[in-house]
Amino acid sequence: MSIDYNDFLRSKVEIAKSVGFQIDDADINPLLKPHQRAAVQWACAGGCRALFEAFGLGKTIQEIEWVRLTLAAAAAAGEINGEGYGLIVAPLGVRQEFKRDANTLCTGEHPFVTDAQRDELARWNADRPDRRPSVRFIRRNDEIDGPGIYLTNYESVRDGRLDPQLFDAASLDEADCLRGFGGTKTFREFMALFAGDRKTLNERTRSDAIRYRLVATATPSPNDYIELLAYSAFLGVMDVSAAKTRFFKRNSEKADQLTIHPHKEEEFWLWVASWGLFVQKPSDLGFSDEGYELPDLDVRWHEIPTDHSDAGTERDGQMLMFRDAAAGVQAAAQEKRRSLDDRVQKMVELRAEDPAAHRILWHDLEAERHAIERAVPDVVSVYGSQDMDTREQAIVGFSDGEIRELAGKPSMLGGGCNFQRHCSWAIFLGIGFKFRDFIQAIHRLHRFLQTNRVRVDLIYTEAEREVRHQVERKWNQHNHMVARMTEIIRKYGLSHAAMAQHLTRAMGVERVEVTGENYRLINNDCVPETRSMDDDSVDLILTSIPFSTQYEYSPNYSDFGHTDNNRHFWEQMDYLVPELLRVLKPGRVAAIHVKDRIVPSGMTGLGFQTVYPFHVDCIANFTGHGFGYMGMKTIATDVVRENNQTYRLGWTEQCKDGSKMGFGMPEYLLLFRKPPTDTSNSYADEPVVKDKSAYSRSRWQIDAHGYARSSGDRLMTPEEMRDLTHKQLFRLFRDYSLSNVYDYEYHVAVGEALEAQGKLPVTFMLLQPQSWHPDVWTDITRMLTLNSAQSAKGREMHLCPMQFDLADRAIQQWSQPGETVYDPFGGLMTVPYRAVLAGRRGMACELSHPYFLDGCAYVESAARQVSMPSLFDAIENEEGAAA
Repeated sequence: MSIDYNDFLRSKVEIAKSVGFQIDDADINPLLKPHQRAAVQWACAGGCRALFEAFGLGKTIQEIEWVRLTLAAAAAAGEINGEGYGLIVAPLGVRQEFKRDANTLCTGEHPFVTDAQRDELARWNADRPDRRPSVRFIRRNDEIDGPGIYLTNYESVRDGRLDPQLFDAASLDEADCLRGFGGTKTFREFMALFAGDRKTLNERTRSDAIRYRLVATATPSPNDYIELLAYSAFLGVMDVSAAKTRFFKRNSEKADQLTIHPHKEEEFWLWVASWGLFVQKPSDLGFSDEGYELPDLDVRWHEIPTDHSDAGTERDGQMLMFRDAAAGVQAAAQEKRRSLDDRVQKMVELRAEDPAAHRILWHDLEAERHAIERAVPDVVSVYGSQDMDTREQAIVGFSDGEIRELAGKPSMLGGGCNFQRHCSWAIFLGIGFKFRDFIQAIHRLHRFLQTNRVRVDLIYTEAEREVRHQVERKWNQHNHMVARMTEIIRKYGLSHAAMAQHLTRAMGVERVEVTGENYRLINNDCVPETRSMDDDSVDLILTSIPFSTQYEYSPNYSDFGHTDNNRHFWEQMDYLVPELLRVLKPGRVAAIHVKDRIVPSGMTGLGFQTVYPFHVDCIANFTGHGFGYMGMKTIATDVVRENNQTYRLGWTEQCKDGSKMGFGMPEYLLLFRKPPTDTSNSYADEPVVKDKSAYSRSRWQIDAHGYARSSGDRLMTPEEMRDLTHKQLFRLFRDYSLSNVYDYEYHVAVGEALEAQGKLPVTFMLLQPQSWHPDVWTDITRMLTLNSAQSAKGREMHLCPMQFDLADRAIQQWSQPGETVYDPFGGLMTVPYRAVLAGRRGMACELSHPYFLDGCAYVESAARQVSMPSLFDAIENEEGAAA
């Protein structure tokens, strides 16, 4: 290999690369406070970074200064032509905030700027008028008028009126407001607009994505990791799919449901901190908090009684005793409609405490807006179908204190709007599950530079108690994430080197070896462990290798799943496969279990999912290192279970367009052979000999050809099946399929009959096609693995356990009693476990310490089972001794 294995592992440490410029402190506008200066310097040095700062810390002024400094440095370095074009994309209603801050940076005109600071700014600007930022608002491409900094709304980019790829540097202000445009899909599509080939502006052609990118937004929701991953993709740090694989465990039943691995949590947040700066107050960066004390937050919950007399029914017709708004979207909507009048009445009572106060009235539904307008005639409403200029005028008027009471949806006004100057009271006419909208709405008022105690009234019904509990739970989780990120920033500061040094500690493992009767198990990285083994010392290699970047099994950088992409994975395999060839006896077999992988549409660039032929690259890798390829066994899988994981083969989608449908993903057992020393007769140096008295000609013929005659049995009629269980139906259809000429239409008809009776499952495939051919195994019991024992013990289950059937057949066919079977990726030690039970010597290596410990227990139990004599063995031994 070109580099040492340990150097290869060290190169895996994932810290965001820096592509920006070091900015001298003297070049930063003197009006920026110390924490703002540090953040701008950090963001400029990174080139593509995110500022996740608490509400009121001055993100707007930092964005303007970041764009100005980045364009100037890029122009000086020859990275861009001329002075460059910068773009800031912001929510509706914040145009005035940017205009105010840009003017402050130029003139120092601001209530909080002292005369001394204005004098210092004048001296700083005297010789360099180009330091004064000019921010111009535009909505269309044709409004671009020469180099400079431009401001636009998200709607202009979303609707295609303004192309962001015309700019050299771009900043997204309060980017999480994109979720109000329709959710995750729109969020990702919007991010994609900033990458790819760029268009021509003033006869200049540029290529690649916008080179310098910034996200400036409040602390992201801890309840939606996808938001953070989308920012990472926008900044070019890591693709969403790669980040999912690296840090999260997937729900094996549902696609895109992620839970962070407990052992990956610290690494994940350190990785995020390498490209996203989380700051809750200036002291997080070592500066004074003077002037940045948050006011008290007075949260008041108001429960409205619920009429349970007509609580409705379950799907099966069972009467409900209580209404429960948390039971589903439909139940929540019904509760909102039924309780609207009572909630509005409560709102009117609360307003009566101080009728002249400035207030914002938050709501979620159009019906609620109409009810507010009827109850409060003077209220000014903001809603989606309004003209954008009218909307913006209302937002600015309320922000400036010209409008006393404003009604709006958190999804529309919750991002970017600063209402703290004239308002400190918010009333929520209702509550919901969207925590992001809720917390953003709270912090339109509760933010730095707010001088009054902030009052928040939340109106909900008795049936919405669980909704309230969920909001409070998420709020606590949000505070936990903030504390976690604050801890990391305080510990490591802005030092990438310190973070990288900490992460390299999770590399390698202290070797542990456990041996017993006919087994040897090692807790270690399989590459150095296999290197330490003797030449020609293994009789059979049987393993399920990691499926590239699909999963990570441990927090260790030695983990083969801890790789960036397929190429990177096979680079690590290049260190292992030559060692496997060396330790395998000449002429013997390496049986490698693999499965192809789905490539998400976002990664293909084709707009639809495709298949990565992992098994093809596996064949190329092993044969490239000297193995001979002998063929493959195909192991059929359940297409319905697979679709529940990937949504790739959805029935509804195929009805819309059948051209999208591919096939279910089988697994493969690839057979490789190490060339024998003597190639004249092709026999192994130590052949796998079979006794003909045990391995009959008949068995050989069936193994070699695998065809079976029909028994004349038939499938039961739908009427006969009606009272059978799913287990009985599965076995009957399997037996029928193997004993009859296959009839596709009859297969479909049987399924349709079962569907009509409500007996066709949606979570697994009941009527699976069976195969006669020996190279296709359709009778592998999917759930017969050591995970069953793990589940019974309440322990962590393995992500991809090998099935017993598969291991048993390979061990019986390609090894002999007493021989050594080696698995370099032992996992729960299925291979040595089954090898010991089959009278072989089991040997395996496993990196994950928890898996290793559990696997040792299983193999030890197998060894005891083999060595324990039966009753008849004991009788025979006693008789022999007596004789």
